[in-house]
Amino acid sequence: QVQLVESGGGLVQAGGSLRLSCVASGNIFSINTMGWYRQAPGKQRELVAGLTSGGYTNYADSVKGRFTISRDNAKRTWYLQMNTLKPEDTAVYYCGANLGRYRYWGQGTQVTVSS
Repeated sequence: QVQLVESGGGLVQAGGSLRLSCVASGNIFSINTMGWYRQAPGKQRELVAGLTSGGYTNYADSVKGRFTISRDNAKRTWYLQMNTLKPEDTAVYYCGANLGRYRYWGQGTQVTVSS
């Protein structure tokens, strides 16, 4: 079991940047994949970026070249660097950790991009 706490959301103008953080505690060494997801009002939650324990990354087409997922093992923290933000990036962002067949979620952090 793991516990996840996100931070770093906020209000930013289009073209700006934000860095989200996800601090993990508990059985973090069993995390297979950490993902950043987002959910906009009236829409389903979608995967934005994923990072496996082996260092493989994948991104949604809508964020490729703008977002970067990374981790700091010493700080037990995963990051999502978001550049060139667009109004359509507005959503609640969640980190989600896969441990075997289970997924654990953080509470989410709101990102709002104004035009």
